[in-house]
Amino acid sequence: MQIWTGLGNPGPQYALHRHNVGFMAVDVIAEMHGFGPVQKKFSGWVQEGRVEGRRILLLKPATFMNESGRAVSEALRFYKLSPEALTVFHDELDLAPFKVKVRIGGGLAGHNGLRSIDRHLGPEFRRVRIGIGHPGSKDRVTGHVLGNFAKQEFDPLSDMLAALAAEAGWLAQGDEARYMSEIASRLRAED
Repeated sequence: MQIWTGLGNPGPQYALHRHNVGFMAVDVIAEMHGFGPVQKKFSGWVQEGRVEGRRILLLKPATFMNESGRAVSEALRFYKLSPEALTVFHDELDLAPFKVKVRIGGGLAGHNGLRSIDRHLGPEFRRVRIGIGHPGSKDRVTGHVLGNFAKQEFDPLSDMLAALAAEAGWLAQGDEARYMSEIASRLRAED
């Protein structure tokens, strides 16, 4: 079993924030791959399903970003899984908008959700970094991250989320390079 966690903040007022793109990603995966109903569990919302025959638990922590590690560690402990079974979908300031990169481990880049998970589990988990772009100056970062996607970003956002979900089989199989490559190919075809 693998646990795929989308990071975000709970509540409708946060739904379209750039910081909530992790929540958006797991919602689209659940929909595209026919996951089961949402259940309240592990201080969050979970859905179970399969991607390429592999059992996946999707988790959206209800703890707010700064406490994401609490929900994630509860789920891993319950299923007796190590951090290697975890994939975290999150927004990434240092990537161009709608670019997707995957890596295992690495720094936290000031991301409070990642910092919380690192505090509970250490750094060795897989991250699906979803680019939201940098606003240019440090004093505009908070407003950018906690701001809604702009109307003109909705089409590229939905194209990227659809590609990310459609190619999820490669991620389930542990082929991160092919996953990134196939997403990039799909997005180029959309242009």
